Amino acid sequence: MPVRPPDENEVAALARTYGMHPDEAEVSAYTALVAAFLTSYDAVEELYAGIAPHPPADRPSTRPADADNPLGAWYVRTEIRGAAEGPLAGRTVAVKDNVAVAGVPMMNGSHTVEGFVPARDATVVTRLLDAGATVTGKAVCEDLCFSGGSHTSVTGPVRNPWDPTRTTGGSSSGSAALVAAGEVDLALGGDQGGSIRMPAAFCGIVGHKPTHGLVPYTGAFPIESTLDHLGPMTRTVADAAAVLDVLAGRDGDDPRQPADLVPDPCAAALGGDVAGLRVGVVAQGFGWAELSETGVDDTVRAAAGRLRELGIGVVDLDLPWHRYALHVWNVIATDGATVQMIEGNGYGHNWEGRYDPDLIAHYGRRRRETADRWSPTVTAVALAGRWSIEQEQGRHYAMAQNLAAEVRRRYDEALTEVDLLVMPTVPMVARPIPAPDDPLEVRVSRGLEMIVNCAPFDVSGHPATSVPAGLSEGMPVGMMLVGRRFADATCLTVAHAFEQLVGGFPGPPAR
Repeated sequence: MPVRPPDENEVAALARTYGMHPDEAEVSAYTALVAAFLTSYDAVEELYAGIAPHPPADRPSTRPADADNPLGAWYVRTEIRGAAEGPLAGRTVAVKDNVAVAGVPMMNGSHTVEGFVPARDATVVTRLLDAGATVTGKAVCEDLCFSGGSHTSVTGPVRNPWDPTRTTGGSSSGSAALVAAGEVDLALGGDQGGSIRMPAAFCGIVGHKPTHGLVPYTGAFPIESTLDHLGPMTRTVADAAAVLDVLAGRDGDDPRQPADLVPDPCAAALGGDVAGLRVGVVAQGFGWAELSETGVDDTVRAAAGRLRELGIGVVDLDLPWHRYALHVWNVIATDGATVQMIEGNGYGHNWEGRYDPDLIAHYGRRRRETADRWSPTVTAVALAGRWSIEQEQGRHYAMAQNLAAEVRRRYDEALTEVDLLVMPTVPMVARPIPAPDDPLEVRVSRGLEMIVNCAPFDVSGHPATSVPAGLSEGMPVGMMLVGRRFADATCLTVAHAFEQLVGGFPGPPAR
């Protein structure tokens, strides 16, 4: 539909937002000029209608009843069968609900996306279907994916299969719960601050955050393009490697991906000789004040020590920049999410790739109507980011992006001494889900406190795998293996060797 041009009063008001004060004659002239500019907007809309995709009509979906969704992990159920043959033939997969599945409702855990139906599959969904997988539904995720807890989705809390009173972690909360509970074989997760690895750790499954750019993000709802990752969540390392091989590679629509990207195969590398490799146990990944639990730290140190039985050298490593990197992530995530995810209606501007105009428009309208219903984690970041940008003009974001190169360099430097870095994925076991009437500060803390070890590697872009290291107080503990950029196969090969050494990873108790 045509773009309505502003009248003279509206043009004058627009000018005041820039600190300008045109006189009446100038306002009249600018009003005519703006109207002339907007004729091209109408022409672009007409041209785009000729190439715009349309949602398929043959993909029915349903919202499951509470009785059929005891963990609160499913958003919608569907059954979309992929190719008859392929490396994932016969495997069922849950897709995190920030990833587009054409013709199936997408909510992204938020009132601001509720009611949207994508017209086109995300690249990763196309690749899963082409590999033979069957998409059996969309997994609940947290409100706009900005939470490491599982209590912020507007559909209600996602419950941990090990103990339904506790968090699954987030924001890939439903994906972790469904895999751990055995309701699906595989799941897709997203990771901007640890959102694959943290719920994997809390639920006792495998979660792999690929090197930034290895897997195309096209068709997933962004938070901040320099932090956005998609990756597999599975019960075994072999499954994670098989899924990653399917997902990895350029699609030509995502500028996050290097132009010369040629992925190394991961599944074929499993079972290779790991003797002679070295891992560094990062001191700064342990002993976080008021966060780290002794049982978690001890379990991960013991698991790392067992790598020696595989002929792997295990050494202690001092890496102070691991603690500094969290501050860099905080600024990039706060200002970046405010500008791109919130004020840029998810996609922002100034990058070449595939946009979703329908999602941008739907979300842009809804966020103005429903902002009072955002989770406290989203509200806090929006307020902090807007204040920073208004008061400091975004200069701290610029500093943080420049520091990101230093963060990456420091990890790269450490990874010349060892092949992998090791630390707890999260410093605690899953904590109780906060009540809706708990103080706001508690609900925000339960959504962000667990990110300390994971978030730095979203800044640096290094691959990181979370694997179950054991139990503490009857709950899963995750060990994170971090590798050189684009050496995802090394992370997964050592993770697989550890899995074989310990005889596989346990599942949650029957309830």
